[in-house]
Amino acid sequence: MSRTDAVRALVRMTRVLERDCGDLGLAHYRVLAAVADGAERASRVARRLALGKPTISASVDALVRRGLLVRGDVAEDARASALRLTADGARALAEIELAMGARLAAVLAHTADPARVRAALAELGPALDAYATVVAAERVRG
Repeated sequence: MSRTDAVRALVRMTRVLERDCGDLGLAHYRVLAAVADGAERASRVARRLALGKPTISASVDALVRRGLLVRGDVAEDARASALRLTADGARALAEIELAMGARLAAVLAHTADPARVRAALAELGPALDAYATVVAAERVRG
């Protein structure tokens, strides 16, 4: 499989999984997932998702209005706010991930070795985090 084939497959898979987000949308799902993974500040969510702060702020505002996220105080920084999933947010995230997991399993069932492909996909998470750290450091250096 070529690099181009891999890129195209990932993009197609993203679209397949996006259908399971319902009216929430993949962008808002990504923010909820980042907050659930411990990125409690909008700046950390932006860095983790490699998006600009204005984009994240708009998503956070929308998720707060929908009752899926709440903002709280950060003890050491009066200017910052901590993001936290509400019970509805946690429930929505769990439902989406259950549906996405089922859809992924259905697609992987058509591969020669579903467990190997699933494991390779799981390795992308830490790799993406490492890549985001390198990109952020390069931006700081200018």
